[in-house]
Amino acid sequence: MNANRRIIHIDMDCFYAAVEMRERPELAHRPLAVGGASGRGVLTTCNYPAREYGIRSAMPVFQAKQLCPQLIILPVRSELYRTASQEVRAIFARYTDLIEPLSLDEAYLDVSHLKLPGAEIARDIRKTIETETGLTASAGIGPNKLVAKIASDWNKPNGQCLVSPSKVDAFMRALPVRKIWGVGPKSAERLSAHQIETCADLQSKDRTWLAREFGAFGLELYDLCRGIDERPVMPNRIRKSLSNERTFPENLESLEDCQESLGRQHRELMEDLRQSAPDRRIAKLLVKLKFSDFRRTTAEMPGRQPDLKKYHELLAEAWGRSGEPVRLLGLGVRFAESENTLEQLELGL
Repeated sequence: MNANRRIIHIDMDCFYAAVEMRERPELAHRPLAVGGASGRGVLTTCNYPAREYGIRSAMPVFQAKQLCPQLIILPVRSELYRTASQEVRAIFARYTDLIEPLSLDEAYLDVSHLKLPGAEIARDIRKTIETETGLTASAGIGPNKLVAKIASDWNKPNGQCLVSPSKVDAFMRALPVRKIWGVGPKSAERLSAHQIETCADLQSKDRTWLAREFGAFGLELYDLCRGIDERPVMPNRIRKSLSNERTFPENLESLEDCQESLGRQHRELMEDLRQSAPDRRIAKLLVKLKFSDFRRTTAEMPGRQPDLKKYHELLAEAWGRSGEPVRLLGLGVRFAESENTLEQLELGL
């Protein structure tokens, strides 16, 4: 581990909801969420008063309303959040050029080249964000991206956590395995079946066992549970794809049900393309399904135009591989890296 690296992960606090509260201060202390308004929609985010009721992001609207009948749900206003994100990124740029955005509300910053301590830099960035935008942010400071990202969640909201190189081992050993990047509910369940709950438990397993149980991801886990992450901050990372997906509160039982959701998601995808990637050339179209038994499948085809008809063809292909009820539907595009990529795809090479 490079002890001289200082990485800051900045994570805006309940970003979409915070921007809405900035626009409408009278809502600041009321339970508020942003997301789909229909009963089968899901929440994108919610403020902290709403979280006191047990409401969280990605929760179905009907469930959130059961927990908090007085919950205020506002529609997503992408352009408003994009503008606020640009304000925040302009502040990052005053401190370093090594900025890797992960989404509108979070980014990695490499400040290894600066003389001030990382914690002091993070504190100053957060103070500047609050003063100039009226929004708050939390930060994690560590010797790599993995540790910094985990640490940014430690003292939310409007706080920060420093994990120095000498403290990484103790920090990771006490960490629940579900906090590691890539460990979702199913992986956590499989690890728990082997009495693995913390990173210390996971560190007791050798590479051979991890590879046998989890394949290539097992070899990644060997390093991750020890806080080892050599990935650089990538300021010029080019987005390779754009997609959206929905996990449904009730499984979709038929192809017709999937087609109905596909139409809504296609409209969202087209709007995202218009706003965030209007000039990118598209090389592939794709549809992803996760079935009720948690098996996944993806159907793809070369194509420059994300036509709804083509997505219906991909959906039918993916659905036909199982026919089981569907718990998740995703669709998206992969962007061309060059004109040669397009020509090769169209020629079938």
